[in-house]
Amino acid sequence: MEKLTFKLEQFEGPLDLLLHLIAKHKLNLYDIQIDLLLEQYLAQMEKIPFADLEAASDFLEMASRLVYMKSAMLLPKYEDEGEQLKQELTGQLLEYQACREAAAALALLWKGDKLFCRAAAAQSADLTYRCRHESGEVLSAYLSALGKVKRKIPPPKEAFSGIVKRRIVSVQSRIAPILNLLYRKKTVPLKELFFASEDRSEMVATFLAVLELVRSKHITVADGGLVALGKNRTAPVQDEGGDS
Repeated sequence: MEKLTFKLEQFEGPLDLLLHLIAKHKLNLYDIQIDLLLEQYLAQMEKIPFADLEAASDFLEMASRLVYMKSAMLLPKYEDEGEQLKQELTGQLLEYQACREAAAALALLWKGDKLFCRAAAAQSADLTYRCRHESGEVLSAYLSALGKVKRKIPPPKEAFSGIVKRRIVSVQSRIAPILNLLYRKKTVPLKELFFASEDRSEMVATFLAVLELVRSKHITVADGGLVALGKNRTAPVQDEGGDS
């Protein structure tokens, strides 16, 4: 992917700004004083009216690069790395300077825009459709367009019948039947509580009801899977209904 570049009013990029500062303050391009260049660079950035953060990203990246370079050169352990980074920056500046000088020389040789360009003339557009098609092609194009229109139409309600019409069983509605069953039988196998379930929703609600009753100590579950009334024994409970 081609990298985006931003051309500001004064400078086309961070290298252009560095060359401007080096020429302005008469610095040695082959032995750059990083601390002085960084100071002038940051001062100049405060004067540049950046349109947005994306336009300033290249300039900010160069500023962080100069800061790291200065820090590395101040530390004896990383002094060699700092010198290497400074040499790389010097090479980039020399290449950019050569390209800029070549572009300026070529611009002086090119005069075609002044000799052969003229003002744009108004043109009237001809909207007449002159292509000829077989009847089968027209029919195929019509059916294709018709299919695209149909795909934008919302699906019918019947398509959601398996989701919208699914019965929802509350956990509270399953607590009363479980307590009443245990009040009559005292103990029942755990799997017997699920025998009367009509669908998956009721089975899930029954399982969650068992967990809630165990937590509240109304029932206990033994290792063999037997369910019995707990210490909080209760009288039969009136069933309030299965769905919610």
